[in-house]
This record gives sequence, structure tokens and C-alpha cells, in this order.
Amino acid sequence: MGGIDYSVCIHWKEVRHYGEKNQDYVARGLKATIHNDNTSDQAKQSAADRLEKMGAEVPSDYQSHPKNQERVQKKSSDDDDSSGGDSGELSQQSIAGYKSSLARDNVSEEKKEHAREVLEQAGAL
Repeated sequence: MGGIDYSVCIHWKEVRHYGEKNQDYVARGLKATIHNDNTSDQAKQSAADRLEKMGAEVPSDYQSHPKNQERVQKKSSDDDDSSGGDSGELSQQSIAGYKSSLARDNVSEEKKEHAREVLEQAGAL
């Protein structure tokens, strides 16, 4: 009766199934981060990047929510009102996020064009 030890195979399937289940929870949490109005753009970009690496579908419409648009507009107007000379400068993380959006297939052409404009203004393209 040589052959396969089925108890090991069953255990392996259970572990594999449990791991996939955890990945589903992680993906759900990352998608919730993307849709949360109180989450920073950097956190949303990081969550989108992690979802992409996991092979999960990345929601590309999170910036189209009116509350997010208001928050982004308010932040940019706050940056314009500040007295610092370098206030319009993008962080390396922001530049990396915009560049990664250019490379992703699931990002709309409209959002890619916006990313190009921002990168050109920052001198990073």
C-alpha cells in the first residue's frame, strides 16, 4: 500500500484554503481603505498598489466620489494659501503613486492624463 499519505494532503488543502480566506479579508480591508473618505490619498494609493500585487481587482473610481473630490480640492487650496515656498512640491511617495497609475491597466485614461499633468508640473516626467 505505498503511495500518498492522504492526511497530509487534506491538511495542506485546509491550510491553503485558510490562507486564501485571509487574502479575501485583506483584499476587503484594502478596498474599504480606498473607499473611506477619512483616508489619505497616500494610504489609498498604497492600498491600491497592494491589491494590484495580490492580483485582486483595484477599484479605479475612488477619486470620483464627490466627498473625495471636495477633500482634494480643499487640500490643494490650503496648499496654495500656505506661506512656504516649497508647498507645491510633491513628495517622493506622491510621485511614485502618480507614476504607478500611469503603468496600471485598470486606471482610466482621464486619470492617467491627470497624473501626467501633475508629474509634468512637478518636473518628474
